[in-house]
Amino acid sequence: MSAAAGGLAVWTKLRGRSLAELRLRARQGLAAWSERIGISRQIRIPDDRGFTRLLVPGPSQSPVPTAAELLTRFRERTSPRFFAAFSQRQEVVATLRSRWPEVERHVLEQAERIRHGRFDLLGHWGLDFGTPVDWNRDPLSGAGLDGVHWSRIDHANPDLAADVKLIWELNRHQYFVTLGKAYWYTGDERYARTFVEHLMAWMDANPPKRGINWASSLEVAFRAISWIWGLYFFKASPTLTEGVFLRAVKFLFLQGRHIETYLSTYYSPNTHLTGEALGLLYLGTLFPEFCDAQRWRRKGWSILVEQLNTQVRSDGSYFEQSTYYHRYTTDFYLHASILGRLNGLPFDAAIHAKLEALLTHLMYLSQPNGRTPLVGDDDGGRLLFLDERDRSDFRAALATGAVLFNRRDFRFVASEAAEETVWLLGRAGLSAFDALAAAPPAATTQGFADGGYYVMRDGWGPDASSLLVDCGPHGALSCGHSHADALGITLVVRGQPVLVDPGTYTYRSRGGLRDHFRSSAAHNTIIVAGQSSSIPGGPFRWRHVGHSALNAWRPGERCDYFEGEQDGYARLTPPALHSRAVLFLRGDYWVVRDRVRTDGDHAVELHLQFAPGIALEVRSPSRAVAKWGPHAHRERLDIAVFAHAGTMRAGEGRVSSSYGAVRPARVCTFTAPGRGPRDLVSFLVPGRGGEEAVAIAERPATKGRAFAVVGPGVEDMLLVGETGDAASEDLTSDAAWAWVRRPRGTELPSEFVVLQGRRLTWRGRPLLRATAPVRYIAARIRGSELHVEVDADGRCYVDSLGADRLAVSGKSRAGVEIVGAPRSTPLGVR
Repeated sequence: MSAAAGGLAVWTKLRGRSLAELRLRARQGLAAWSERIGISRQIRIPDDRGFTRLLVPGPSQSPVPTAAELLTRFRERTSPRFFAAFSQRQEVVATLRSRWPEVERHVLEQAERIRHGRFDLLGHWGLDFGTPVDWNRDPLSGAGLDGVHWSRIDHANPDLAADVKLIWELNRHQYFVTLGKAYWYTGDERYARTFVEHLMAWMDANPPKRGINWASSLEVAFRAISWIWGLYFFKASPTLTEGVFLRAVKFLFLQGRHIETYLSTYYSPNTHLTGEALGLLYLGTLFPEFCDAQRWRRKGWSILVEQLNTQVRSDGSYFEQSTYYHRYTTDFYLHASILGRLNGLPFDAAIHAKLEALLTHLMYLSQPNGRTPLVGDDDGGRLLFLDERDRSDFRAALATGAVLFNRRDFRFVASEAAEETVWLLGRAGLSAFDALAAAPPAATTQGFADGGYYVMRDGWGPDASSLLVDCGPHGALSCGHSHADALGITLVVRGQPVLVDPGTYTYRSRGGLRDHFRSSAAHNTIIVAGQSSSIPGGPFRWRHVGHSALNAWRPGERCDYFEGEQDGYARLTPPALHSRAVLFLRGDYWVVRDRVRTDGDHAVELHLQFAPGIALEVRSPSRAVAKWGPHAHRERLDIAVFAHAGTMRAGEGRVSSSYGAVRPARVCTFTAPGRGPRDLVSFLVPGRGGEEAVAIAERPATKGRAFAVVGPGVEDMLLVGETGDAASEDLTSDAAWAWVRRPRGTELPSEFVVLQGRRLTWRGRPLLRATAPVRYIAARIRGSELHVEVDADGRCYVDSLGADRLAVSGKSRAGVEIVGAPRSTPLGVR
């Protein structure tokens, strides 16, 4: 590169940055330079006398404390306070054994593998890092990294043979918790010796500022937190000698200064920055003898408070559009909140409110099986692994949150107590959880307007069905953790995840799998012209970003309705605009309408990614059936897609349930070729083995599209309007959506739904007339009553459908009037 080109590249990177950012980057650059040339004090481990000058002497402490005095003080002090479990060792072990008797065996098995250099990391099991452990080698590729100054390592380089993420995961030392649990269960000093051996070996192999394990301040922070937990687990062990403790504390001090110097204030002001702040909070709170402790504590706490309004939206959603990083953020603030309360930090009401909002968001995204769909990136890691749950099961945070906020709905969705709650809150936390009466959340369906997540569900039981739509912003900052999943959905049918987000698999760009798992084609959405709605520009950047917008959100007791659009294909020539509407008839089925408005001849494809283990059979150019479960109790999802032309095909896809792990799974693709606008209407209809097959057909219609769904005992008619009065053989309406159900063998309908209209006629019989457009109305017979749920500004006249009484809910300024009741029957309104 020429000098002119290099100068231009530097100017391009610096242009638009604030003076504060330029100053901080300059300070960080100068600090790194001073380390590289050997003049920084941070590159050397201080000797014992020099280290004492970095400590704050206590009132009864000798001017120059010995290593023995430091360790004794650490073992005997009652302030600062660590998590409650660590003052209740015997009681906690007894509780764990009685409550989760199977956990001890799992912990001991894992601890034995760790003792022999084998680790379960991310999506990999039994990785062999050797004995002694090689801290700088990727065991999959065998490639290692040189111990040069950390600033000379380009860890984002796609040409690196080693997977840096895998190396970092080992060097977080979060397995110290497993060794600590094993020690508490057994009292066996072998686990303490492994902890000490690994601690000492790591310090030997990773001198200050040398190598990949100093290259990320977040990784340094995670490691510092793990060391602190390890020291508390083993503080009574004779294997933790004064020499080991002193050396570890010196490294903790250097790691604290490294985090403070190289905070990701402008580099990655997301979970990197808040995780680093939590590391400073841990160090500054739990090692008050450090001369920098008060500053670290204040800085860590202030960053966590400041970042709340940036990283956590008012609806509780996380700003990077990643449910997994939402979990990271929730854990950070759970730990900060608990440590703050224990140690008298100036607790800010904002943390309390936003933490509760984070947990509420997690609650509504939880699926009936307890898992959370992995929308956006999933890096497979955690703040700490304090229980045995699957990585996509976030309910441990809800269990702890139930105790902290006395939330009965958190308690209900958490389902059962979590081992993690015991470690964070002690036996009292578990007792409080058990004493808290569970109650399902007040709502089943919930929209999060700021984050663009819309959840439709029909209950909170284990066999509930739910659908999640992503209509939010593409992400934040460089959108590094977002996927091209605009208007994508995930679907759970009667407790079984059926349509899933594919996950992440890797952060490495080599081989193209990073971009594949981020692509629109890997998600349950529409692609146009074979392209994604957003186009990657690197492993954590995008060349083009599509934007989504909500058009309508109408949750109701009988049905939920969503409508949104995204402009990711407006860049095409000619441009295209994708809109998606979802109608969920609770307890019955879903209707999804995808419209692509364009003048071009772009191919339009609907992609459906199924969960591993779901069987898929294509039965016609427009019909498929997905099946799962044991043969005697086979469940199924009938899929019918209607377009003016198109073909359905089945294929093999890939789903990653955790970083580094991948499984084959079936994919269904419906391709609608042609020129000009395309209109795809899809029916997703659950069924069971032995039930009568559902017949779904399109019927002739004018100014709209009409469909008949004939199932066990019922016949449904759906009319989707265009402009003006749409009409089919059975229905006439000016509504955007009109749906009528008639029990087979009866003369009258039993219920109807109208969205965005004023009139509905069924076989010449007026079912609805309104004086103003109705946003939503659902009417159905229950016994002798007609239950009407309405959202309208004018007066609504509804057919009685044979009822003699009226029950109204919702909001209508002018009211609802029933018509068509038998003359011999007095009409009552309730």
